[in-house]
Amino acid sequence: MNTPEISPTHSTASQAAHAHTVLQLPTDQELVLKVIPMPADCNANGDIFGGWVMAQVDLAGSVLPARAVRGRFATVAVNQFIFKQPVKVGDLLSFFSKVTHWGHTSMTVRVEVFAERISGPQEGYLKVTEASLTYVAIDASGQPRPIQHPTL
Repeated sequence: MNTPEISPTHSTASQAAHAHTVLQLPTDQELVLKVIPMPADCNANGDIFGGWVMAQVDLAGSVLPARAVRGRFATVAVNQFIFKQPVKVGDLLSFFSKVTHWGHTSMTVRVEVFAERISGPQEGYLKVTEASLTYVAIDASGQPRPIQHPTL
């Protein structure tokens, strides 16, 4: 069994991160948010809090439902949430969304988050997070209400 040689100029961590680098962002999803995390958003390890990332994903995920619902709606489920890579202070985060399911009163949205490490030598983007969230349209009393599906 051959084991790959590791160049003395690159650490295993940087090789692993580089292996996840993509040069193009998704073209089948909509860019709905861009943000740069700040030092106040860090945990004790110097990475961005997962909860901060989750809040940004919920905001990004709500853009498409806001257009479709044209009224009140609520996040009712986080179906999946995967942290793939840590988010660092100064990363330029790009949030892409796509509706994956239309229901009678709800819609499920997939959100993918890509980081551009502006402060490092690495070029391209890292997929740092992916999630699936469900939103439901609600009326003035908070009860589910039907939504019109766009023509697909």
